[in-house]
Amino acid sequence: MPEFDHLDAVDSLWLQRFRRNLRRWHKRNGRDLPWRNIGEPYRVWISEIMLQQTTVVAVVPYFNRFLDRFPTIQSLAAADENEVLRHWEGLGYYSRARNIHKTARQLVESNDGEFPRDVKQLQQLPGIGRYTAGAIASFAFDRPAPIVEANTLRLYCRLLGFADDPRTAAGQRLLWEFAERLLPRKSPGRFNQALMDLGATRCTPTKPDCPTCPVRSCCRAVAEGSQESIPMKAVRPQITNIAEAAVAVHRKGRYLLRRIPDGQRWAGLWDFVRFPLDDHSASKPPGRSEISSRLTEASGLVAEIGPRLAKINHSVTRYRIQLFCFPATYHSGDTPRTSTYRWVSPKQFADYPLSVTGRQFADLLVGS
Repeated sequence: MPEFDHLDAVDSLWLQRFRRNLRRWHKRNGRDLPWRNIGEPYRVWISEIMLQQTTVVAVVPYFNRFLDRFPTIQSLAAADENEVLRHWEGLGYYSRARNIHKTARQLVESNDGEFPRDVKQLQQLPGIGRYTAGAIASFAFDRPAPIVEANTLRLYCRLLGFADDPRTAAGQRLLWEFAERLLPRKSPGRFNQALMDLGATRCTPTKPDCPTCPVRSCCRAVAEGSQESIPMKAVRPQITNIAEAAVAVHRKGRYLLRRIPDGQRWAGLWDFVRFPLDDHSASKPPGRSEISSRLTEASGLVAEIGPRLAKINHSVTRYRIQLFCFPATYHSGDTPRTSTYRWVSPKQFADYPLSVTGRQFADLLVGS
């Protein structure tokens, strides 16, 4: 069905009814979140970056801890990247943390720490896309900026009865145009919050609570009974199973850590010496002689490999990884003379931003 058909019913009467019903509902049912209704762009920005690929429930404690350590954009800009990554640890997608650090420094150096209020100017900052720019402009400055994110995308598709793929260029054009039409002149920031809250608490991905939805009379999917099949689900990538090994080399009370270089998974974090394995699984784990030779290839060190300490299963994007963890005792050899390798005592593990599995391995070493 052509795009204009979906928007045809969105006339002034429809908008008036939709806005009135949504506002009434939100007065009683709006979520109380620590970054809400404060008009502070710094806190709005941090919360929105954290919320990318992460749920509200998971973000709240990270947000509070992060703001305790970096209460202002100036304190964030002045911090070392290692410390920023350490306070981001566990949220994943660490390029987000590096980008907020870059943006903080850029704004402090060139704009006295002030955020631009214009959406297009906000989009010029590292890590700030169209949605995040709109959220900052809307929630911090009460600008009429449309927003399309996971919750509102789902809500918009159902309101319009849009059964095609909303991730295509045509689908995105339709939804952003619809989002723009929805916005009122009065308090657009609060209205955007109401849209997101409705999507998060009523118009849920599965089993949407249509009977208690305040705008069900405006919803084409409800009228057609198609709310369970809308929006079209994204095609899931094919899962690839891989095996890797992590080796904690011990020498004079310290363990060798390696800073992960740019372009690799978890760039900027620290980890034990880690490398891929060929043709291994839980039923065919690697032997110590293989781990020893691969360790030498990866680091230049010769070490005596101890019994396997753990096997950690985890997933990263489309990869399902089995990580075999081994302790080792240093024998000979030197690591490359770069700042990417450090011998670290177990007491210092807490000072380094580690990958999730690196932190698990470190905890096992401290407890062993």
